[in-house]
Amino acid sequence: MKKSVFYHAGCPVCISAEHEILELVGKDNVDIVHIGTSKSRIPEAEKAGVKSVPALVTPTGNVLHINFGASMADVKG
Repeated sequence: MKKSVFYHAGCPVCISAEHEILELVGKDNVDIVHIGTSKSRIPEAEKAGVKSVPALVTPTGNVLHINFGASMADVKG
């Protein structure tokens, strides 16, 4: 089974959402990507349709934007 991917930037909103996502879907079912420290994955997130973080990309390709921590433009600097 393909994993979901949770993108975040490390802010308090993102960290809180990460904890909730892990509790809901389990750590074995989600790839956690801190794009503040893994900037090489920003193009991947944008290609998937991520407009802001935190966001969860489901195995079917749906993007679930959670709260609003930072826009992708903010993350890219």
